[in-house]
Formats: sequence, C-alpha cells, structure tokens
Amino acid sequence: MILTDQQILAEIEQGNIVIEPYDRSCLGTNSYDVHLGRYLATYRDAVLDARKHNEIDVFEIPEEGFVLQPGMLYLGVTEEYTESHAHVPFLEGKSSVGRLGIDIHATAGKGDIGFCNTWTLEISVSMPVRVYHLMPVGQLIYFTVQGSVENFYNRKPNAKYNERTVKPVESMMWKNQF
Repeated sequence: MILTDQQILAEIEQGNIVIEPYDRSCLGTNSYDVHLGRYLATYRDAVLDARKHNEIDVFEIPEEGFVLQPGMLYLGVTEEYTESHAHVPFLEGKSSVGRLGIDIHATAGKGDIGFCNTWTLEISVSMPVRVYHLMPVGQLIYFTVQGSVENFYNRKPNAKYNERTVKPVESMMWKNQF
C-alpha cells in the first residue's frame, strides 16, 4: 500500500519519516517531490571495473546550470536528506523530467527501511539538456510493509551508504565479495 499525503504527514509527525529541508508545498497526493542537489559527479575512468574502487570527480552546478550530455553517466544527489524508519521509500523521476529525456536512476529506485541519507542519482540523458541546482527532479513514494524488520539499513554493519553526505557517492560494488 502506498501512503497518501495525510499518511505521509502523520508519519513525519511521528518521526517515522524525516525530510530535511521539508516544504509542505512539495507534498503531493501520494508522494513528496525532491530536488537536484548542488553537486554532480562523473567517473574518472572511461572503463569502470566492478571489482575496483572507481573514483569520481565532483563539481558544483553553476548558477547558469550545467548541460548534461548523452553517453555520459552523471551521479547527482538530492537536496533533501531523508530517513525512513517504518516504510520502504521508492524514488521515481517526475514526468516533467522524463519528458526532457532525463533518467534519474538506472536501477536504484528503492530504499530500505532504515535508509538515512541523501539519494545518489544515476543520471543519463537522451539528448543534451541543461539542469539546475534545486530543480524538481524526483518524487519519493512510501510503501507500507507487513511484518517486523530484523535488519534496518542504518544498523547493518555491511551497509555501504550510511555516511551522511551532500555529494553524490560512487558505486561501492568493490566492497562486495564475488
């Protein structure tokens, strides 16, 4: 079941959902709009290696915006820091963003209960498009779960994305054993 606006508000009041900064006008019928953060990043190497720590170059989006290019993977970040202590958050792109040919995530749209951080976005575009800091970029949808949770994400010793940040975070696949 997806939470409605009234349920999202109630969960915020109870502390089960945290959104910082919070703006009531960003609350939709059954979602909360999130915005593009100040920073983007690109990988340094042209060929990425799943067993290697692939380093990124982080840069600030200038006031006049930044033109994303097709064929490039950009890592972005939400302006909003979020916490979800009782619901599964899903991040989806806004239709207005999709209609510009922008995909905000390749495969990582679902968060875990206990995820407490900003959201790193895996951004790709189908044609050149200029983006801006604070532009609406996605929406968080919260799903209820059945049963109790044993392993909250923020308490897992092997969770790779727990360190609070305002910058995009590169893949930590290299930390896995395979």
